[in-house]
Amino acid sequence: MKTPYAVRRAVTNSYLVRERASRRLHELATVLLAVGCLGGGLLAYTWVHSEQLRAGYRIDELERRSEDLERLERQLLLEASYLASPQRIERRATAELGMRPLAVEQVLFWEELR
Repeated sequence: MKTPYAVRRAVTNSYLVRERASRRLHELATVLLAVGCLGGGLLAYTWVHSEQLRAGYRIDELERRSEDLERLERQLLLEASYLASPQRIERRATAELGMRPLAVEQVLFWEELR
């Protein structure tokens, strides 16, 4: 078969440049934006949920501490009222310190001192 051309040459494509498909870049950017928004939303939800749990644990700890302090306050009030009772003070004064009730002659009244 004869070719209509006189000289046969190999085709060189060295000057051809592939163009980037702008539509594909746009689709990729859209997908990355959607995935980024969903990932950011999930991260934000996880962070808020963990902060909520941390605050709940802190509240439970503070309530337990408050109950312990209230119990301690009640115990200390009972102990203070027991220690300040006049019968107990009189009993200890006579038993441990050897004190006796005063006689009427030993009492000095304020009007007498004037």
